[in-house]
Amino acid sequence: MVTKGYHHTYETHYHIVFPVKYRKALLRQEVTKYLKEIFNNIQERYDIEFEKVGYDNDHIHILCSFPPTISGGKVIGIIKSITAKEIFKKFPEIKKDL
Repeated sequence: MVTKGYHHTYETHYHIVFPVKYRKALLRQEVTKYLKEIFNNIQERYDIEFEKVGYDNDHIHILCSFPPTISGGKVIGIIKSITAKEIFKKFPEIKKDL
């Protein structure tokens, strides 16, 4: 899908994989449900579109799109900081396991 801005047109798709620290299998079903809510909040707040998100017990696959005015490192920083903060707040036992 081509996205148009004021002075640009772009079509980007980034595949990002986030492993859990030490590859521990901590992503239970209730955690992944909460992650979906977090990704929806990030999508509304920032100009990042999450096309697909897949979960395994020890890693997350994200297929996303964002404008070229935002760097990939900035997007990764946004995703990692918000998801970690929210998950540790709701599931403090995960922080203890890490």
